[in-house]
Parts: sequence; structure tokens; C-alpha cells
Amino acid sequence: MAHPSSFQDATLTEAVRLIEEAGPLEDSQALREAAGADPGAAGRIAQRARILAGRTGLVAELAGARAWAPWVLLGLVALIVIAGLSLAGNVLGGGERRINVVVALASLLGLHLLTLLLWLIGLLVSPGSFNASFGWIWIALTARVAGGRQGQVPVLLRATTRLLAQARLLPWALGFVSHAIWALSFAVVIAAMLFALAFRNYALNWETTILDPDFFVQGVQWLGRLPAWLGFPVPDAQAVRSPLAAASGQRAWALWLTGCIVVYGLLPRAAFALLCAAVWRMRRQALAPDLSLPYYRKLIARFDALTPPNIVDADPGQSPHLAPQHLPSADATETLMAIGFELPDELPWPPAALDMRGARAMRIDGSAAAMRQLQGTLARLRPRRVLVGCHAGSSPDRGTERFLREVLALCSDCRLWLFGTADDEARRRWHTWLGDAGLDGIHAGDALEPMLHDWT
Repeated sequence: MAHPSSFQDATLTEAVRLIEEAGPLEDSQALREAAGADPGAAGRIAQRARILAGRTGLVAELAGARAWAPWVLLGLVALIVIAGLSLAGNVLGGGERRINVVVALASLLGLHLLTLLLWLIGLLVSPGSFNASFGWIWIALTARVAGGRQGQVPVLLRATTRLLAQARLLPWALGFVSHAIWALSFAVVIAAMLFALAFRNYALNWETTILDPDFFVQGVQWLGRLPAWLGFPVPDAQAVRSPLAAASGQRAWALWLTGCIVVYGLLPRAAFALLCAAVWRMRRQALAPDLSLPYYRKLIARFDALTPPNIVDADPGQSPHLAPQHLPSADATETLMAIGFELPDELPWPPAALDMRGARAMRIDGSAAAMRQLQGTLARLRPRRVLVGCHAGSSPDRGTERFLREVLALCSDCRLWLFGTADDEARRRWHTWLGDAGLDGIHAGDALEPMLHDWT
């Protein structure tokens, strides 16, 4: 079994969630299989998603997309190499053997610097800023080739981008592909230029109509500072001003142009590609579904409902009950829920006092359908306060314990109101049972107003 936090499992889990936004899938068998497959909530949810993904075709389409991805990337790289060679040919002037270094530098570095600046700005803004990068083009082409607009591939694409954005990895993942392709393109351009400059004679110069020659002298000196650190020569002022430099001056021009492409083109892209790879390695563990969402909280409650109940009869040799889970107060809303659980027909619900306080009321008969409806409502509302009403004359059982634990997992504070006709012995039986079941943290009482006093 794959690890629950693997990127493939996370993608399938998120894709199933997106599909179920349009309506829940029939998952009773998948739920039972997943409940016994992994003791953790994340593992159970991932196993359920794998089962449903296999049934809906998501697994097959994801495998197809992963098989196509390297071929699409290879095709994209081939196009970039051809474009790089074409650009190098244009820069080298074709049959004229003349190179305008200013035009050459602008054509080779202009688009690169613009897209790099947009990527850097995009690190601070929304993920939509990366839709024009090579990385986004690659992932979009892979989705189109693998499944087009049919099937589940668009859902897988949405799930992938959502997970990357949630883990703050979308710009880094797409940026790695984009920077790597740019670096490869510059490597091809530099290799083609060096080969041509090594075995052919070119005349490198600059031309202007309105600019002063000192502007070019200063520009060449300023741009050549960083390449000079790597040993690339910088043409002196006389060579820059001379319209036809000597052979030594032409060599300095050629190496200066090559050094500018290396320092301002190849090296930044290679460095950012390495940085993106390092960020991916550090943050990839965050590529997991957000289990705090109502959708996943509802699934967790449904799995808990399938867990075999603990024996609540007194048994000196029995291990202690697990402490009930609560919804953190920071994740809860200021909602008051009033739930009547397995009440006799003659007991009205909700009481007028709860209606006056604006409580959201539900009456549960204990059936599976009613429990699923309640779990969905609690997961959606995330109430801070839940008042459970039970008939004081009834006897608590394992079903009551399981119900209370499910409610506790989806709220911050749960209280038990024992009402209806009952003697003191019956009420003491409830309090004793709460302690034996490990639920003594639930405040229970038979007077409604005192129980609601510090809630209002």
C-alpha cells in the first residue's frame, strides 16, 4: 500500500473530493474496506479514495497522464532546442557575417528577463500568474494529450494544481520546469554561437542614429562587470568607439557577448532551477489533503461510526476508554446545536427555551440515514456548543456512547440534558455510565436553564 502522504494518493483523494462536489458517490463498500485497512484517518481516507478512483477511472487516467508526461516534456524540449538554434542563426546574421551586439543581446535576453521578472513577482501573488510559463504549458499539454477535455483528466489537473497551491509549491514546481527549459535553451544558443564564432569570421559592432557613443561605452563596461569575474574580457573604450575593430577587438566583442548570455541568461535560470528543486524537497511532505475541511471531517466521523464500540459494562480487567476527541475552539463557529437523540414520541423537541436562543435543532432516531445527515450538518456548521437531549428514564447503551463520541469529535463543547419522567436512581445511572464510558467530561443535568446560562 502506498504511503498516505504520497503525491499520487493526495491527487486521487483531492480528485475524488472534487467529483463529489457535484454529488456523493455510493461508497458503502469502499468505506468498510478502508475502515479496516489503516488505523489512521489520513490512511483510511486515502484508501477510500483509491477504491473510488479505481471505480471511476481516475487511476487509469492518472497512469496515462504520468506515462505521457515525459514524452510531452521531451517534445517541448525539442521545440525549444530548435527555437534556440534558429535564434542563434538569426543573431549570427545568416550570410552577412555581421552581428549588431546590441540587437543580439536584446533579442537573446529580453523575453528571458521579462518572464523571469514575472515569475519573481508571481511568488508574491496568486498562482494564476504562472499560466504562461513553460511549466504550465507542459502540464496543460500533458492533460490535453492524455485525455483532452473528456474523462477525468481535467479533474486530475485541478486536483494537482490545488494541492500544489495549498502546499505553496505551485510556483516552485512549475518554475523548475520553466527554468530548466530556459537553461537548456541558453546552453544550446551558447554552444551554437561558440561553434560559429570559432570557425567563421564575423564582424561585431553597434549602430545608432541618435545615441552618443559614450552611452555604449558605459553600457558595455557596466554589463561586462559580472562576466569579467568569470574571466570574460570587456572591450575597452577605444574598441567600442571604433566602427571596425581589429581582430583582437572582435575577439573581445564576441567573448563579451557570450559572457553576458552566460551570466545574465544561463546562470540565473540554472540557479533558480536548483532553488526550485530544493524548495520542492523541503515542502513536498505538505502535499496532503486538508483534513480540516468539512468534507474530510464528515468522512472521519463516518469512519468513527464504523469503529467497533467499546464495551461499557463494568469490567475490572478492561483497559481504559480512549479520551474523546473535540473540535478545536479556533476551528468552531458560534453556533448552538440542539439534538434530540432517540426520544419517545410524546416528548416534544426542541423546547421553547432553545428556540428563543436561536438554536439549530435536529431530532435523531438513531438510524444510519439520520446519523449521516447529522454528521454532514455538524461537519458543515462546526458548532462550538451542542446540547444533546436524552430521555432520563431510558438506559444508555453502546449506541449512545458511539453517538456522543461522534458528536464530540465535531464540536467544541457538548452537554447532556436528561429530561422527561425519571427517578433519581435513573439519573444516577446516567452519571455512573458516563464515567464508566470515559465520557465524564460531558456535563449532564436535568435542568435546562442552568446548563444554558454560561453559553448565552
